[in-house]
Amino acid sequence: MEKLKSIIYVFGLMLLILSAVTGGLSVRYLADILPADSYEDKGVYTFSPCQVLPVQVENTGASGRSRRMNPTKTVYMVYYRDTGGSGYQWREQAITRETGQDIVNAGAVVERRVLAIPADRSYITVEPDQTAESYTAGLRHKYITLLVLAGAYILLYGAVWCGIWAGRRSFRRGK
Repeated sequence: MEKLKSIIYVFGLMLLILSAVTGGLSVRYLADILPADSYEDKGVYTFSPCQVLPVQVENTGASGRSRRMNPTKTVYMVYYRDTGGSGYQWREQAITRETGQDIVNAGAVVERRVLAIPADRSYITVEPDQTAESYTAGLRHKYITLLVLAGAYILLYGAVWCGIWAGRRSFRRGK
């Protein structure tokens, strides 16, 4: 029974730390969302796959010694180029190199909406039915949801500990 209590305590504490970090990152990302009028809609473009390249990314799936020994991993990205020649590019991760090469060989075109960010001379691509307003609203909704869930867990954790503390205190008075 005592071992179960310690496991629950450690698990709850780990979730508390995760909630605090998630809440903090959510606030930061909410503050970093550009307003919808910062984007300039360039329209919907047709992209075709042109190549598959290996890319090194941080190895977030490993932990402990495995992560220290292998801090990065290789993933395969399928690069798409605008068929109209405007120079826009887009990429998505493929499951394997072979899967990515199959996508390139099939040559299936994909439509994406290009939203330019004139302030830093860059752009993003989104689904063709999205607008700058729906894109920023979706990001805001995602980060607010994470913030609410993290805050709810922190409040629940505090309420449980207050209940435990009050129960112990009243138990001691009753003795």
